[in-house]
Amino acid sequence: MNINLLNSDELALLRQLIDQAQHIVLCCHQNPDGDAVGSCLGWAEYLRSQGKDPMVTVPDMFPDFLQWLPESHQIVRYDKHPAEVEEAFGKADLVFCLDFNRPDRMDKLGEVMTASPAQKVMIDHHPDPEIPVRLSISHPELSSTSEIVFRLVWQLGGFETMTRKMAIPIYCGMMTDTGGFTYNSTNPEIFFIISQLLTKRIDKDKIYRNVYNNYSQSRLRLMGFVLYKKLIVVPDKHASYFILTRHDLRRFSFIKGDAEGLVNIPLQIKGMKLSISLREDTERDNTIWVSLRSVDDFSCTKIAEKYFNGGGHLNASGGRLYCSVEEAEQIVQKAISEL
Repeated sequence: MNINLLNSDELALLRQLIDQAQHIVLCCHQNPDGDAVGSCLGWAEYLRSQGKDPMVTVPDMFPDFLQWLPESHQIVRYDKHPAEVEEAFGKADLVFCLDFNRPDRMDKLGEVMTASPAQKVMIDHHPDPEIPVRLSISHPELSSTSEIVFRLVWQLGGFETMTRKMAIPIYCGMMTDTGGFTYNSTNPEIFFIISQLLTKRIDKDKIYRNVYNNYSQSRLRLMGFVLYKKLIVVPDKHASYFILTRHDLRRFSFIKGDAEGLVNIPLQIKGMKLSISLREDTERDNTIWVSLRSVDDFSCTKIAEKYFNGGGHLNASGGRLYCSVEEAEQIVQKAISEL
């Protein structure tokens, strides 16, 4: 099965950029998810196999349920170590931008990345890329950035020496960006890649448990609270939404990642086409994080772009609002009413 992505010129350029680089930085989007973290860690491990010593940096905290991943302790958070990260970008001669298509998806770190004199390579699966790069490896039709990373390692001839430390985060990223391979994962190439990763002695069942069965008691009670008290269903529009305020989050001892996946649950309702979640930022006033999920050919991307300053994929998108909770609810109601 042919899973190569690059033509001969692109492959030669990628090899050249890696071979010549002395200082490499890998970065991803704000609020890093499993695919962002997994693709960064997997690609960093490949670069180490080539004798490089890359820095992996993220704009802010990534979820607790990903902090078991191999080498995740080496990830440098910009919000905690701005001077160190800015120095690394200033010295870098090669920057890999993974799992994001626009600098503003990195929040303030996007300005640092853009200002870096380094040559840049984008590895991503989001549509409409807007980052000026030397090499763009953009494939919105693929399941995840982690899948792209595997295909690149494969094409570069790195599969035979792939270690478990490289295979685990790649599998984790693919798994989380497809909801455990329940959406955006019908291409046969995905399952060929999984079969190859399994030859590296990864325990896919344990990876699943580490991600999806590793929440606190408070998170489980938060889920029940959302379903019983907060969920608003609009049957005639086949849509639903819920809002989590700061008060709600404090009540259930919220930590980063506790809201992960909650937006998917209302889609279990028969006939439901769209689910929207809104979460008030715990630190910044008038900032509301928005997640959207849909099924079949119903596009939540257009809704994210039109109403929530966001974007994403056909069935999974996100955005943010800069307003009060009350105003945010009015915007959601307007979006649903205009479906």
